[in-house]
Amino acid sequence: MRWKTLMLLLFYYNAHANVNPRWRRAMLFPSAHRLKRSSSFSALVNPVLQKSLDDVDLLYEFLLGELEIGKELRISIKDEELASLRKATDFDAICNNIIPKSITEIRRLSARLSTYPGVLKNEDFERTVLTMVYTAYRTARSKGHQKDTWAESFVNLFRALKHDLMFSYSEKPSY
Repeated sequence: MRWKTLMLLLFYYNAHANVNPRWRRAMLFPSAHRLKRSSSFSALVNPVLQKSLDDVDLLYEFLLGELEIGKELRISIKDEELASLRKATDFDAICNNIIPKSITEIRRLSARLSTYPGVLKNEDFERTVLTMVYTAYRTARSKGHQKDTWAESFVNLFRALKHDLMFSYSEKPSY
């Protein structure tokens, strides 16, 4: 239950964070900008889930309502009612076409995040959190050396998000 509360707090905080347009942004999730003609999501170029606080609540419900990760590493929402929502299509596209799933890609993302200048864009923040959720799942399902590798990746993603939150907090004007 603690990690779910942490995720909700991370999403809420990021929804209120100022994005500083001065920084040149590196591409953290290049697959978000590629059009996948073979998928049913070809109309969704660079989908974003959290555009309002209601969207953040809905994303939390998706995570709380349990996810199913199949043998092909396809992520789906177990709750049929939630899965039928329009935002569930965006969630599916992000989880199955955008976030990295291999340990190599996740380490590459962590390395880019560790040198990222400025505050993450909302879509990069949410994708990093979803990658962290996926990494936590893989950590729980792994054993031995693989478990250590996945756990290290999880910690690196958490550090990157923590740094982003601290940086965005320091960027806010004091009233």
